[in-house]
Amino acid sequence: MESVEQKKDSINGGVNGHYKLKSFEDEDFDPAAPPPFKIAEIRAAIPQHCWVRNPWRSMSYVFRDVLVVFALMAAAVHFNSWYFWPIYWISQGTMFWAIFVLGHDCGHGSFSESTKLNNVVGHILHSAILVPYHGWRISHRTHHQNHGNVEKDESWVPMTESLYKSLTLRTKILRFTVPFPVLAFPMYLLYRSPGKEGSHFNPKSSLFAPNERAAVLTSTEWSYLRGGLTTVDRDYGLFNNIHHDIGTHVIHHLFPQIPHYHIVEATKAAKPVLGKYYREPKKSGPFPFHLVDNLVRSLDQDHYVSDSGDVVFYQTDPDFVKLINNKSL
Repeated sequence: MESVEQKKDSINGGVNGHYKLKSFEDEDFDPAAPPPFKIAEIRAAIPQHCWVRNPWRSMSYVFRDVLVVFALMAAAVHFNSWYFWPIYWISQGTMFWAIFVLGHDCGHGSFSESTKLNNVVGHILHSAILVPYHGWRISHRTHHQNHGNVEKDESWVPMTESLYKSLTLRTKILRFTVPFPVLAFPMYLLYRSPGKEGSHFNPKSSLFAPNERAAVLTSTEWSYLRGGLTTVDRDYGLFNNIHHDIGTHVIHHLFPQIPHYHIVEATKAAKPVLGKYYREPKKSGPFPFHLVDNLVRSLDQDHYVSDSGDVVFYQTDPDFVKLINNKSL
């Protein structure tokens, strides 16, 4: 059995803060190898009722969240005090993310079986929080169909080493130091990821194809499965329910058509099939403070991936880390 220090020295790189370790207990498991199961086996393990999209149940979550949003607005107007406004900002921001998740479900078609209802509700919800629904829906579909693919993925794309080295120091600081990544989502909507051109707000953007402006590339089952397995579940504590279990992400990525209110049950059913390819999330207290450490560690260590290779892992730029650490002293 290797010591902790030996394990640290054996890190080959990581994905989303999870690292491949050459430890004794892991030597029979290679996360870079093709999984021994097919996506059809995972699908078969999920109960049939988990695939049912109930529009009335979905709308009940919309009514719940909108009611809370207006209640918070009423409270802010009522108190109208310096001590309440920060509470309002945090609370309302939390609820706006819940609204986003419901619109996200509409974009996936997991809200209901009606495309028209999905698009109407999704457009209203996302427009209310200044997200371009159709632009995001199209790019997000591309992301799901190419998840984990360094060349074709749309969002959460790891930078290649050559692209990383071409960035200015200012860009690296903005991308890899807190609190700047908090602004990543609106910047992504405006400018996409580094190395990609276009905007979610521009219909003529290269992000969209002429036919429906959404011609997306279809992955094979093998690469689609492996890409989906690079995602991880997160425990957000009391926010799990508020944000409609968006942290239960592995099964969502493999089967985005499953409604959010069935995703936890579907994940539980799929775990025996996934085996070691499913990484149990760290349990959270009421507030997920442990995720701050995950974020900081990822920003500190996950900088780029190799320009070559079929399966690549995140690598660290030691010079950048040294520079940032010296600046913080």
